[in-house]
Amino acid sequence: MDHQTAQVFVDEIWMDSIVPELVEYIKIPAKSPDFDAEWAKHGYIEAAVQQIFDWCKAQDVRGMTMEIVRLEGRTPLIFMEIEAHGDADPDDTILMYGHLDKQPEMTGWADGLGPWEPVIRDGKLYGRGGADDGYAAFSSLAAVMAVQRQDLPHARCVVIIEACEESSSYDLPFYIDHLKTRIGEPSLVVCLDSGAGNYEQLWLTVSLRGMAAGTLRADVLSEGVHSGYASGVVPSSFRVLRQLLSRLEDETTGKVLPDYLYADIPEQRLEQTRAMATALGDDVWKAYPLVDGIEPMADNNVDRILNRTWRPALSYTGINGIPSLGSAGNVLRPFTAMKLSMRIPATVDGDSASQAMKETLEANPPANARVSFEADHAASGWNAPTVAPWLHKSLEKGSQDNYGQGVMYMGEGGTIPFMAMLGEFFPQAQFVVTGVLGPKSNAHGPNEFLHIPFARKLTTCVAQVLTDHCQRSA
Repeated sequence: MDHQTAQVFVDEIWMDSIVPELVEYIKIPAKSPDFDAEWAKHGYIEAAVQQIFDWCKAQDVRGMTMEIVRLEGRTPLIFMEIEAHGDADPDDTILMYGHLDKQPEMTGWADGLGPWEPVIRDGKLYGRGGADDGYAAFSSLAAVMAVQRQDLPHARCVVIIEACEESSSYDLPFYIDHLKTRIGEPSLVVCLDSGAGNYEQLWLTVSLRGMAAGTLRADVLSEGVHSGYASGVVPSSFRVLRQLLSRLEDETTGKVLPDYLYADIPEQRLEQTRAMATALGDDVWKAYPLVDGIEPMADNNVDRILNRTWRPALSYTGINGIPSLGSAGNVLRPFTAMKLSMRIPATVDGDSASQAMKETLEANPPANARVSFEADHAASGWNAPTVAPWLHKSLEKGSQDNYGQGVMYMGEGGTIPFMAMLGEFFPQAQFVVTGVLGPKSNAHGPNEFLHIPFARKLTTCVAQVLTDHCQRSA
């Protein structure tokens, strides 16, 4: 593939067509079902599905058929099939994946920015969902088109764009089962829903943490009672929760305590982590919007990367039963509930971890309080198979040609449930898991942005892989 010709085409379609489409997509508050229980009634997911479907259908892609697949009671899914071209094996399949549902608004957006208010500044497109993961459908199809414009061979491509990923993809297994004969047996999976360590080279994700999340609740009263009357007699529901949480983590260091939430770290992943730490230096932690004076956890960058990629970590993402400060009367409250998000290593089973956490938290409750842990959709992580020589060569060439630096391999701290699912379904497949979520892009938080120049080059790197896939020998 002539990468310069490909990049010219990709740059043109991105700036003339994809960026304007993403601007309109960002305006749609297509929150994932976990954050919009009435998503079907509100119609925002449907609007995003229709917008992306219409754009894809309008493109000049040789041999493409597509449809919106609907299973009753589930979020819709866009399904595209593109025939093999040239001398490629017509039965060989490349599976390309992305999602279009979004995280909720979050607070703290900078002046002039907002979740549903697209703004372009300094080559960055701000707004919810552009980088996570609205661009994926457009970029996937643009990569195929870049190959076809040079009349190069490519394998049959199947593109799946789901609408439930931010809710742990609980609808997706039903679609995979429904479409399994049409999907076939992919030899390559391309997922554009991951991150990058910087914006100067291609980054391949080789592991993803899983998650065991849920709501921990402690009840001590049937109704609130005057704090002067009850305190000292009735135990505090907040204190009960605080004691329970100490079963999961050391409150001083943040270290997760139960052994069942840990896994051995493969030596290859340790080597890749050391290389990543060398390449990024203190940018490993300087990329975060830390308050002045805050010191990052751990005392070296290798451990900081491992802490967020191969070690468990607990976050507290929501709380209930506590009024806002303006409504905080002198009342001993009847209950406190807290949302827990436990990230777990790639090789720890999500369901098993969730059940073990429930047993840990509910056993022998302090003060005999009524304690419950209601688990959400658990998700197992993913550890990639060894990268085939042909794929490493292709990724290295794409990164050198388009960025001027070689490819890097990294673990990610987040979860893409689809990857664990595909790893089980297609154990012989090679995986290209990559994405645009680089430093300060802030997926799920305020000021999320898509780095447009990086995304354009990434698209051309994917086109390179699609081409080289046909000539692979090992």
